[in-house]
Amino acid sequence: MAKATSTLDWCVVRLGEDHNWWVAETSDPVRWDVDGLSIIDPRQVDHLTELVDPLRDYGFDQDVFEAAFIPFRIEKDLGNGKVRLKRVKDSLFESDDKLFALPDILDEENGPYADLLDHLTRCRVKMLNDVIDFDSKLTVDEVEDEIREAQNADFIEGIAIHTFNELIAILDYMPAGYESDDDAPAKDLEDEDLPDLDEEEEEKLKNDDSLKWDDDEEGGDEDSDKEDSDDDKEEEDEDDDDDGDGDEDERPRGRRRR
Repeated sequence: MAKATSTLDWCVVRLGEDHNWWVAETSDPVRWDVDGLSIIDPRQVDHLTELVDPLRDYGFDQDVFEAAFIPFRIEKDLGNGKVRLKRVKDSLFESDDKLFALPDILDEENGPYADLLDHLTRCRVKMLNDVIDFDSKLTVDEVEDEIREAQNADFIEGIAIHTFNELIAILDYMPAGYESDDDAPAKDLEDEDLPDLDEEEEEKLKNDDSLKWDDDEEGGDEDSDKEDSDDDKEEEDEDDDDDGDGDEDERPRGRRRR
């Protein structure tokens, strides 16, 4: 059998129902299987390059990231949600063009994309161990096992794993029970230095019905009940005077609110 000499010069991508881009056709169908082959769009590329920036202090190597992807730019809009892309040699970090990035997964186990996943995981673990005081150090194996378990659950449900989501799972990884600064709850008001109120403002707040507790309202109801009971008792006495020698058992009883 003759050796395939074709190379991946172009590809046709389609916009999926999940709003991610997937490869529909390539110039090298022999080596590239388009079944479930995802590609990162320019917006996602920009987001990823922002997320990896903090990892530079923890050993992130930009060359490892660049080597893991094949960059493409838009050549032609084919309509019906499809676009033809042409391969380029630009840097994903430095190019002024809006680039798509196809992960190099020809060798899924030991290829450049597999190396990137391992590299990002190690950098993320180093950063988390540095910024969070864990009871015991977080390990790469723990992170990989947790992410793999979530991916297996999606696979069982028939959900295809997009490259962007796979990378985000690493770059946004946070152990259960811990929160990032963006997700941390707001500080309690009791911990804040509240401004002092003058006597006039304080008196207004005391008389504001909207600020009363339920107990205060219940107390007010009890006082109202007591007043109603007293009114009813006076009515009974007036009725007794009108009726004269009526039977005591037939006297109307005062109402009681509940």
